[in-house]
Amino acid sequence: MAQIKDLSGYLVHTEAHGPFDIIGDVHGCFDELVELLQQLGYQVNYDKKESRFNVTPPDNHKTVFVGDLVDRGPDSPKVLHLVMDMVEAKQAFCVSGNHDDKLYRKLIGRNVQVRHGLEFTMEQLSHCSAAFILRVRDFLANLPHHILLDEGRLVIAHAGLAEHLHGRHNRSVRDLCLYGPTTGETDQHGLPVRLDWAANYTGHAIVVYGHTPVYEPCWRNNTINIDTGCVFGGKLTSLLYPDHVITSVQAHKLYAESVRPFVQHRASA
Repeated sequence: MAQIKDLSGYLVHTEAHGPFDIIGDVHGCFDELVELLQQLGYQVNYDKKESRFNVTPPDNHKTVFVGDLVDRGPDSPKVLHLVMDMVEAKQAFCVSGNHDDKLYRKLIGRNVQVRHGLEFTMEQLSHCSAAFILRVRDFLANLPHHILLDEGRLVIAHAGLAEHLHGRHNRSVRDLCLYGPTTGETDQHGLPVRLDWAANYTGHAIVVYGHTPVYEPCWRNNTINIDTGCVFGGKLTSLLYPDHVITSVQAHKLYAESVRPFVQHRASA
């Protein structure tokens, strides 16, 4: 299998064909994640003796997570535990989101601001063993910033990525994958003003991403944002590739208030 190495050393698989169940930003919403997986036909069981999740996917399916596993929601450690077990069992791929990256930097002792939900994750992790936290640190350290699947026909990047950068690995590409392009200015909420990169996307590869919550997933120029704001009382959404079937489960409650209103896009060709 042809493979490309990410900066972290993680192998980016280019010839895995799926089917893939691509899941949007989880943000610690463990119950909704399990509910969505079960709705997709996965069996999820926890083995107390082995302290691990045993997952049985539908035939030949793999899960792909678009990042932001943690922060704001009720149980980031359980989400991490489930995803780590699935990745370790080669049942899933996962890219890093900006919240995952910030947690990693905190765990290695970097000076980061503990806000925007990180304070909840750190409190939740304080009840976990040192061994588990070390495992989380190592897992996050090895997450790629984007992956190419199905021989490059499918690209997963947390905040999306323009075609000419697919498969490229440097610091600026990494930052675009984690945060998306911005103008350098801030809005009335004190948040970065983001550029709508998908509006001008002309690539042949499908790009599936999250990062900016939307009311409903909407295809735009061969891209789709599947972050439907579960942690903000929205939904947790998956996209089945290559069949393009969208499946969602409703958030069980509103866990955090969104500072910025959800984006509402119109579909484009």
